[in-house]
Amino acid sequence: MEILRLVIRSDDLGYSEAVNYGVEKALRFGMTRSVGLMPNMQAAAHGLKLLQGLDVCIGQHTNICVGRPCADPKRIPSLLNADGCFKSSREYREAAMDMVVLGEAVIEVEAQYARFKELTGREPDYFECHAVRSANFIRAVELVSEKHGLKFSGPFLRGQATARVGSEQTYRWGVNNFAPDYDPAEALRRVVRTTRRDLPGVYVCHPGYVDAYLLKNSSLHINRAKEVEMLTDPAMRTWLEREGVELISYNDIGN
Repeated sequence: MEILRLVIRSDDLGYSEAVNYGVEKALRFGMTRSVGLMPNMQAAAHGLKLLQGLDVCIGQHTNICVGRPCADPKRIPSLLNADGCFKSSREYREAAMDMVVLGEAVIEVEAQYARFKELTGREPDYFECHAVRSANFIRAVELVSEKHGLKFSGPFLRGQATARVGSEQTYRWGVNNFAPDYDPAEALRRVVRTTRRDLPGVYVCHPGYVDAYLLKNSSLHINRAKEVEMLTDPAMRTWLEREGVELISYNDIGN
């Protein structure tokens, strides 16, 4: 049987304290070894504290659609609402054109990179985007990664099966984790059974628990808890081993 090398990535560390507890459980007792930190969020330091002592890859999950910016708000008006918070992901999706000004996005990405290093005392193991599929935002993240020699993890855009991680192409599957009947275990089993195995895969999860902040700011909530359960299920790990899946991290690809 041909081996499938698979990164299971947990996004959104720092989104809220409840999300952090779910992420921590998935990393400490589950199958994921790579986690994306949202440096601008108030709960970012709390999330990192929960992960102390764990051997995990920590990437920058660059965020421009929830919370407040790391940069001076006066320098990035295209990204903000009147209250000084980032525009929501819905506003970006529903806009008739790309609302993001490239130069302003670069300023904020740089500021989040500086905040990441301040919080962690290290360089990010990978560098990528949260939620917003603005071409200017994606390009800004790529430009900052190139400037600092970071491992850019390109987004998997609709209609494209592969995306670059550093110097390497990776494969990813479309999973609708917003669906009310979403079954994370069945979704993972389905992609393992049907995927090509000539490229490493990146499977993105959003484990977490629910609190008031998450309910107010995100449409992805209950299904996060379902993913915690799936990622920490010993039976799922055993099944993956039987199917020839080798669980890897971002440090094992894209060099």
